[in-house]
Amino acid sequence: MAAFELIKSETLMQGRAFKIRRDHLKTPDGRETKFEIIEHGGSVILVPVDATGNLLFVRQYRHAAGADLLELPAGTRDGDEPFEECAAREIREETGMEAGRLQKVGEFYLAPGYSTEFMVVYLATELRDNPLEADDDEFLSVEQIPIAEAIQKAERGELSDAKSLAALFLARPHLISAK
Repeated sequence: MAAFELIKSETLMQGRAFKIRRDHLKTPDGRETKFEIIEHGGSVILVPVDATGNLLFVRQYRHAAGADLLELPAGTRDGDEPFEECAAREIREETGMEAGRLQKVGEFYLAPGYSTEFMVVYLATELRDNPLEADDDEFLSVEQIPIAEAIQKAERGELSDAKSLAALFLARPHLISAK
């Protein structure tokens, strides 16, 4: 299959967490087209399991959705921060818990049609209290949900956050042994 050829790329906007660029491409059949791309440095999502077999979720207001959403803890890398270091920091910022063990269980592109954001999923166990201060714009509440109930919520369509659904699916084979 013939490849797409990049003709030029221009930055449309530089934001705090991402950049938007427009790429001009030549298609395999010789036509020219444009794509707007969100450049994102990558992020992590955590599946924290406490000592009693509960998953730790966070509930937070998401302005784009116009609603408070129940999500697994997640966050953006600081520059070229290694994914595992980001995971260790984010779980402390969002749940107040430190993971004695982080196990990578999967990875995926969040929305490859328009974004470069790559997410790495970690199962977080051996949790102990060790909070870090949350980001200034985050107002979170932590909710403990038994593993089976969380999976049922996902199956019933009661979790509307795609990254949380993907992470829960990728972690599912590991959740029985994580208790």
